[in-house]
Amino acid sequence: MKIYDISQEVFGCVVFPGDPAPERTVLCSMERGDLYNLTQFSMCAHNGTHLDAPAHFLRDGDTVDAIPLTATVGKAFVADFDGLCTAADAEEILRRAASHDPESAKRILLKGKTTVSLEAAQVFAEAGILLIGNESQTVGPEDAPMQVHLVLLGAGVILLEGIRLSHVPEGVYLLSAAPLCLGGAEGAPCRAVLIDG
Repeated sequence: MKIYDISQEVFGCVVFPGDPAPERTVLCSMERGDLYNLTQFSMCAHNGTHLDAPAHFLRDGDTVDAIPLTATVGKAFVADFDGLCTAADAEEILRRAASHDPESAKRILLKGKTTVSLEAAQVFAEAGILLIGNESQTVGPEDAPMQVHLVLLGAGVILLEGIRLSHVPEGVYLLSAAPLCLGGAEGAPCRAVLIDG
């Protein structure tokens, strides 16, 4: 069995423009003579590797604590792709995934510098997938991500953003990307891993 860590380290992670960066404060330190080490931290729910719940863009959408773990844990397909993902590209990715393992086509992870177009988002949404992941800090165009989010989140597709896949070959894996259980929050960081074997 091989385990791939596909998460960013939190304090050195990429931050979406305008979001606050994670901050770490050492409250107690054994080096300073304290009896133990103790860290306090603050961060945006969308820093680093994180999930977007429907409530991120939908007024009455589910929050993180209502996301079914079956969406974030299960077989997934890692697809090599660079550039703007069109409707035709999305259809081809879904075909490749299904040909390897139909269950893996429910969770698609895009490896590369990928931007999901509105048309591709519609294809993924209509296919009834549970989750889509990408290496960028946002699944849609960085300068205008709202419409892509609305289509995917509106269809109940969970977004796994800011993953790292450069060391993972294309194929089928077991994904574990459960979010922190932040009651009422629209997003949450997660430690995402892929298991091969």
